[in-house]
Amino acid sequence: MAPTGAPASYVLSSGTDQALAAPGWLRDNAGALIGVPLRIVLIVVGAAIVRAVAKKAITRVVQRILQPSDGENEPRRTGRGPAVLQRDRSRAKERREQRARTIGSVLGSAVTIVIALMSLAMVLDQIGIALGPLLASAGVVGLAIGFGAQSLVADYLSGMLIMMEDQYGVGDSVDLGEAIGEVEHVGLRLTQIRDLNGGLWHIRNGEILRVRNDSQEWARAVLDVSVAYDSNLDTVYDVLERTGTELRQDPEFEGILLEDPSVWGVQSLDADGVVVRLAVKTVPLKQWGVTRELRRRTKTALDAAGIEIPFPQRTVWMRTDGDATVNGRNNADSNGKSPVNR
Repeated sequence: MAPTGAPASYVLSSGTDQALAAPGWLRDNAGALIGVPLRIVLIVVGAAIVRAVAKKAITRVVQRILQPSDGENEPRRTGRGPAVLQRDRSRAKERREQRARTIGSVLGSAVTIVIALMSLAMVLDQIGIALGPLLASAGVVGLAIGFGAQSLVADYLSGMLIMMEDQYGVGDSVDLGEAIGEVEHVGLRLTQIRDLNGGLWHIRNGEILRVRNDSQEWARAVLDVSVAYDSNLDTVYDVLERTGTELRQDPEFEGILLEDPSVWGVQSLDADGVVVRLAVKTVPLKQWGVTRELRRRTKTALDAAGIEIPFPQRTVWMRTDGDATVNGRNNADSNGKSPVNR
């Protein structure tokens, strides 16, 4: 601003100097005015491109999971195959879709968060904000959240591993400890199990320490038959093998038994009889029905062959003052005791 009463020549020279200084300031600060916004734009554009590429890769992974396994659409002949639910094709499809959808959602969210945080850090660095204090503060906050919600983090990590490893899925029959039944839902935090009585169990994934899955690849029907000690074991073996072969040849059980039933031999010598074991491989979740049918047919076959299925035997000693008559016979010993078998 020109002083009051300054001559016109002074005012003219002052304005000229300011006009000449403006281009010089723009030239000196051109890097800050153009370079920083341009770099920020490039960072944002680059982050968007990386996210788009990552999303495309995740989509391919999800589509690959959704594709049926080799031979899954073909009629099952051997019962062997991938660890996918084999008893119900609609359930198998539902299981794949849920698994793929969950994994895709988790991977997409993780990629988005990582790219966003990296882009934000790069932008803050461009505008001159120190990242050291921010990273230190974020580390302290993250540590506090980790300690406070460690059980929640464990649930999510366990759920992710369960799905990636395909330990079980919707429709599987599993044993998770106290909860035994059919899987109705598998999430990142919870697994829902419907037990035999209709109760719905909600189990945190972080609390699942071991899993028994009865629905993958194949199962085994095991039948223990007790026969009397005076039975001919060779005859018992022949009866059991014939019964198992007839069951496999039954059209009603076609494709359910994966091999001919085999007699494993004497399993134990109990107080009431000799226990012989019969076993056969079946398709998943059919072993219980096969065992019940084998039990029914075995009872009929043993009765037809005249082989006794023993009942509990007990010997009762009765003390009497004199001779005791049991079943019309004198059975008292010299001590006045009478054995009675029941």
